[in-house]
Amino acid sequence: MPTLGFNSYGKSRVRLTKVVRNGPVHELFEIDAAIQLQGDFGAAYTAGDNRDVVATDSIKNTVYVLAKEHAFTSVEQFAMMLSEHFVKTYPQVSSATVELQQATYERISVDGRPHDHAFTVAGPQKRLARATLVRGGSASVVGGIHDLIVLKTTASEWRDFVTDRYRTLKDTRDRIMATKVSAEWNYTTVGVDYNAACEAINKAIVTTFATTHSLGVQQTLMDMGDAALAASDAIEQISFTLPNLHRIPFNLEPFGLKFDNDIYVATDEPHGLITGTITRK
Repeated sequence: MPTLGFNSYGKSRVRLTKVVRNGPVHELFEIDAAIQLQGDFGAAYTAGDNRDVVATDSIKNTVYVLAKEHAFTSVEQFAMMLSEHFVKTYPQVSSATVELQQATYERISVDGRPHDHAFTVAGPQKRLARATLVRGGSASVVGGIHDLIVLKTTASEWRDFVTDRYRTLKDTRDRIMATKVSAEWNYTTVGVDYNAACEAINKAIVTTFATTHSLGVQQTLMDMGDAALAASDAIEQISFTLPNLHRIPFNLEPFGLKFDNDIYVATDEPHGLITGTITRK
């Protein structure tokens, strides 16, 4: 007879906007939440017995209620609050994983000063927080960034790679390098200054990308990971996913023109995909 193996359920794409009104100065959180629960829910699968199942609509409502009832200053804090709530409230839940993605807003500058309550989206990048709590254990917290687009117009090479019958790409000592950084890191303990850690890691990543001469995405990944670990002692490892956002030189010869590292076709399909995890020694 077939048996039920791993199973979990929850609610995804819960869209929350929270405004924190500190007098005239407002703080803004725009969050996309996903919650997954594991526990004693086998009867719902094997017998259609839903008596221990917390409705996914109730899970959704919990996000808004806890956002109203509790103050938090980071998505990591809110993710921990939610994971703790589900494990403590429902004895049939053995573990809860909460993943929050926060849109990146910046204050609009008016006459050289940040506006109190007007914002603009800083880009497609999202800040990530993932909290997992297992009953009887301690919470683990992961932070990260997704879809941070970076590009530099020089100081990037790609050469001396394998030559065989399939190779058509030429060596280059000067190219545009562009990628969409997704990075996740593990916090060593809970309760650290998550905002300060995230800011320091972000700065280390983009500064290293900008200032380090690249011999390839793999080398740049390693350099960014080293810099991130040096920037914050609150993390023990960092993992990257880096797709190439290619800029292909346009063939100007049919028009009697010379390519001077200036005219390109932007394309992201198909693209190279480089991943790696850097761990503190």
